[in-house]
Amino acid sequence: MRLVILAAVLFAFWLLLSGHYEALLIGYGVLSVGLGVLFARRLDILDEESLPYGLFWRGVLYWPWLILEIMKSAIDVTKIILNPKLPISPTLMRVTAHQKGAVGITTYANSITLTPGTISAVVSERKHEILVHALTEDGGEALEEGEMDRRVATFEAGT
Repeated sequence: MRLVILAAVLFAFWLLLSGHYEALLIGYGVLSVGLGVLFARRLDILDEESLPYGLFWRGVLYWPWLILEIMKSAIDVTKIILNPKLPISPTLMRVTAHQKGAVGITTYANSITLTPGTISAVVSERKHEILVHALTEDGGEALEEGEMDRRVATFEAGT
């Protein structure tokens, strides 16, 4: 059953991204998804992690929040760039990652990097730390408040 669901999800994603609905191209999509799922099964990599059902509903809550944070940060960075005095205060800081595994820590580090004005420079899974470069001290302080960390930990709990 997991194989069929994975194939359906991959095909729907392929169809959404391709935007082509001609018979030949749909056939190629079915073929490519079928081969991908067949190879995954043959390699014995179809497990709970290949299609984590729990992440779907948690993602419905997390992704809109992250998109909103990205938009707010983009506006803040745009204001800084357009300001003739360019009021930046670059800072390096370490934030603690409260996620349990590598996927959670990676999601947290990627979420930081996706947010304009901050970049995850070094990720230490062993220490559960991320070295972050922030364009402004305010951006770094927002990370230290831990809202993103809590949301990613909640998101990860669905795996």
